[in-house]
Amino acid sequence: MASDQSEFIAIYGRRRVGKTFLVKELMEGRFTFRMTGKENAPLKDQLINFSYAMDNFFQDDRVPKNWSEAFRMLSKHIEQLGGGIKIIFIDELPWFATAKSRFLSALEHFWNDWAYYRNDIKLIVCGSATSWMLKKLINSRGGLHNRVTHKMLISPFTLEEMERYFHSKGFSYERPEMIDCYLAVGGVAYYLSLFNSEKSVAENINELCFTKGGEMTDEFDRLFDSLFKKPDKYVAIIEALGSARKGMTRMDIISKAKLLNNGNVTKMLKELEACDFIRSYYPFGRLKKEKMYQLTDQFTLFYLHFMKAQATHGKNYWLHMIGTPEYAAWSGYAFETVCLHHLDQIVEALGISGVLYSPCSWAYRPSEAIIEDSAADEDLKRGGQIDLLIDRKDKTISICEMKYSGTQYEITKAYANYVDQRLRTFRKVTKTRKSFSIVYITPFGLVSNMYARKVNKQVIADDLFVKT
Repeated sequence: MASDQSEFIAIYGRRRVGKTFLVKELMEGRFTFRMTGKENAPLKDQLINFSYAMDNFFQDDRVPKNWSEAFRMLSKHIEQLGGGIKIIFIDELPWFATAKSRFLSALEHFWNDWAYYRNDIKLIVCGSATSWMLKKLINSRGGLHNRVTHKMLISPFTLEEMERYFHSKGFSYERPEMIDCYLAVGGVAYYLSLFNSEKSVAENINELCFTKGGEMTDEFDRLFDSLFKKPDKYVAIIEALGSARKGMTRMDIISKAKLLNNGNVTKMLKELEACDFIRSYYPFGRLKKEKMYQLTDQFTLFYLHFMKAQATHGKNYWLHMIGTPEYAAWSGYAFETVCLHHLDQIVEALGISGVLYSPCSWAYRPSEAIIEDSAADEDLKRGGQIDLLIDRKDKTISICEMKYSGTQYEITKAYANYVDQRLRTFRKVTKTRKSFSIVYITPFGLVSNMYARKVNKQVIADDLFVKT
């Protein structure tokens, strides 16, 4: 905003994350012109919508014949203003670009032929239809190629930001409850704004997600309908990944989701990753063609696990689920994704923030030939899997065990032996010569026993709430 040139700022991110709120909070009272697109409205209605905005800011209620005339009207009014920066905010930009509207070409001409040659225009555009924003605007190969001067991905809150938000609203939640909240809905600002400070986290989730008429009962469908013009294939990818806890390769996704093997799959995966729904990574020691994709959006995971079959839910469903084996299984996995969202905090807690590192995972399945070979190594017969490795440039690998527990986690003899077996298998399969540093990430730390004393580092909930 303080630069001495015109700026074209594109803000994108998943629905409900706070894009419009951010601009409104910063710029309210300073807009030269502001308009918001109407969802599923035809060209005529969108132009009338533009005329209303023009009337509000310039007392000009003429309805333009097309978008070229509309932007011409806007530029003429701005030219009559005095000095100072001119802030133009177009919210839900993709909704203006209806079929045969030629909105995008008019916007291109408005920027390329007029705004760009001035030094006082700050054009801010925003949209939840992320695929459109990325393809048509940010990565445009047409008239807007490389015209966006700044792009901003608005991501969900971290735990530290969630804590500051709840405290600012007068909530008395402690950190364990905040983690329980993050497990289910993540750090999406709008979701958190629906919580009632007079109710517990569990009561809020029960009311919002599992009560008839609850604010979030239909959120999954609304979420993908708003982000993508043709959401069915995106949902198919999400549901496929939801069935594979540790992720899938591109070909696995194509098979599970029953998609055609073409460039559209790669494009959709990139868009889902850009919106923070999934992450991609290369397993330890694997080639680039073996890239893995993993679903990491907290609310989506929660929906697929508990809400998708909501017609079968009775009164106080969520309150009854807490403490069940199904809840324990879900919370364990959900906590792992929370850890993945807070890798910076984990690295800081480990004291290795100054070391180059690469987070990844590792899995090994023995072949039938090895299993049936009586002379084969017993460790290689068993296989193994490690969910989070931090492969460091200081010749060390941090082996991370992520364990969710309502109290201190106790490492049993059986689990300690299981971890030892996996490490032996990992070293034999990968042939790595790096040292291992055993790390346990738990909400409340470890019960002090002979097995805990063999752990090199512990990361607890308080470490995840650190600002980085």
